[in-house]
Amino acid sequence: MKKILLIIFIIAATRSFAQQSLQLFSPDKTIRVDIQTNNQLTYSVLVDDKKIINASLIDMQLSNGNALSKDLKIKSKKTKSLNETIVAQIPISRKNIPDVYNELAINFENNFAIIFRAYNDGVAYRIATSFKDSIIINNEIVQFNFTDDAHAWAPVIQKRDGVDIYHTSFEELYQYKSLDSLSNNDYMFNPVLVNTQNIKVAITESDLDDYPGMFLKGNSSNSLQAAFAPYPAEEKMIDGDYPEMVVSKRADYFAKTNGTRQFPWRCLLIARYDKDLPTNDIVYRLASPTKIEDASWIHPGKCTDEWIIDVNLFNVPFKSGVNTASYKYYIDFAKRFGFDRIMMDAGWSNTKDLFDINPNINMDTIAAYAKQQGIKLSMWTLSMTLNKQLDSALKQFQKWGVDFIMTDFIDRDDQPVVNFYKRIAEACAKAHLMIMFHGAYPPKGFNRTYPNNITREGVLGSEYNAWSDKVTASHDCIIPFTRMLAGPLDYEPGLLDNATPQQFKPIWGKVMSQTTRCQQLAMFVVYDDPLPIFSGNPSQGYLEPKFMELLGSIPAGWDTTIILDAKVGEYIITARRKNNDWFIAGMTDSSARDITIDLSFLSEGNYNATICKDGINADRNAVDYSIEEKTLTANNSLPIHLAKDGGFLVRLKKK
Repeated sequence: MKKILLIIFIIAATRSFAQQSLQLFSPDKTIRVDIQTNNQLTYSVLVDDKKIINASLIDMQLSNGNALSKDLKIKSKKTKSLNETIVAQIPISRKNIPDVYNELAINFENNFAIIFRAYNDGVAYRIATSFKDSIIINNEIVQFNFTDDAHAWAPVIQKRDGVDIYHTSFEELYQYKSLDSLSNNDYMFNPVLVNTQNIKVAITESDLDDYPGMFLKGNSSNSLQAAFAPYPAEEKMIDGDYPEMVVSKRADYFAKTNGTRQFPWRCLLIARYDKDLPTNDIVYRLASPTKIEDASWIHPGKCTDEWIIDVNLFNVPFKSGVNTASYKYYIDFAKRFGFDRIMMDAGWSNTKDLFDINPNINMDTIAAYAKQQGIKLSMWTLSMTLNKQLDSALKQFQKWGVDFIMTDFIDRDDQPVVNFYKRIAEACAKAHLMIMFHGAYPPKGFNRTYPNNITREGVLGSEYNAWSDKVTASHDCIIPFTRMLAGPLDYEPGLLDNATPQQFKPIWGKVMSQTTRCQQLAMFVVYDDPLPIFSGNPSQGYLEPKFMELLGSIPAGWDTTIILDAKVGEYIITARRKNNDWFIAGMTDSSARDITIDLSFLSEGNYNATICKDGINADRNAVDYSIEEKTLTANNSLPIHLAKDGGFLVRLKKK
């Protein structure tokens, strides 16, 4: 009888260990994660004791039939707390990043594990495996089951027959939609920002490595679930001016990978107030530490670009275009106004052969002139061509004194392409070259692991003004709360031809913005980018030296950032410090606004203030602005009027 009772007790104990309810709290106890292991692994999230996410399934299914949810018995549990500071190698919004969290790691007997982290500003989890041999992953189930009345700012792509939904440049408008209006045919790349119970929750991922990126899709309910690009079974080249490889057939699985590894973090960035979102750097904190120990050769700074304006210069004694004289002109402009480098964008060489140089260009002359002027060169490349000519191209770039390259038209994030990013970044690091990816998904922490990948595109930015009317002031005011949360972005602001939305036309070669001149200026401070690219016409810039000197004085990368006030899609006021100087910038949507900036965050002492703001006629002529100088202290407040679609910039230099 005793033996039977003992067996019953052991069975009962085993079942209770297999079926547990676990909790994880944020360090300040305001965020709680409830974890259930009752036959299935689920989690739910509470903020200030309000449930915002109902039980949501976590699973991973392998091709051999193994699955996280199969035979779900807990082998061990481990908790830890961390309170440290990450010192960013290449500061973006702040140099010192507090890394404070509680963690719960659960190991299961089936060689799967789950790791949860709770921060004061969000929650994340990742799956881990410990199989001896490599594995093939058929599916990962990721769910975000919101409680009620949830809406989202989402870059929706409609699935269509015969079209590869996973082939995208990751450049879409963010639409505000109720979650239950999104169907299985509505796909979104991340980040996606959800509004539920007056709490903002941004969904994204971090530490993406040897694995496809996460898309989200609807299911006509209050829920979002993950989708992943299946592994490319067949590819073909699409020829043209910018040839690229596209997937013609996809497999029935999406990853082949090591059996013992950790998978990407699934992240929820949580904010009770809109102004808390743009400085949330959980994605950076979760990323793998740097692979580059000595980053002293990585130099943030401002760059010019000629492609968006089609090298349409004026007041010059030469025929403008993709030629030596025009690039020397850009070098002189960069030198005059405090830029660090110029970009030689598409057209300097044959897109299919980097060594087939445009006959109107003498690279030796340009390289020698840039060196003489103390200006670095940056080069555009087509990703398919760079991949083919990588070793020889990097050596040639070094000979020309190039320290930064762009590679373009990638347009995918399936597993082989994710691995392409890593291989290119590693090769560039060995050659001491910075790299920017265009036609690319957001960094998702990659810029911490490989800080030479200093910025990326993955945003519907300034270039769209050349062929569409998509880039509105409202769109510009959504970016800091959505795309920017996944890492620095290459928007390419600074257009000097500005119009109201009623006056705007997309004209190639005479590209204008639907915002005021001052909103274009403000972007250099509001957007996270340690290597911002000025896309305006330098010939216009020469006519306005005071404005360009102010723009040229803006640092790239910051010691501290404060969001003074913000509302998603409506306005944002950002203050950033570099050394002893502060820059404050603001942007608004189609509504004019009067704001008053409280300067009490400044340290003691007097500051020389340069204030560039929308002019009195900016509502009718978006080029209109004024610049004034005054002395300010922490005891002052500063009233500013923003015209509709407008902005401002204040530079505070400590005396």
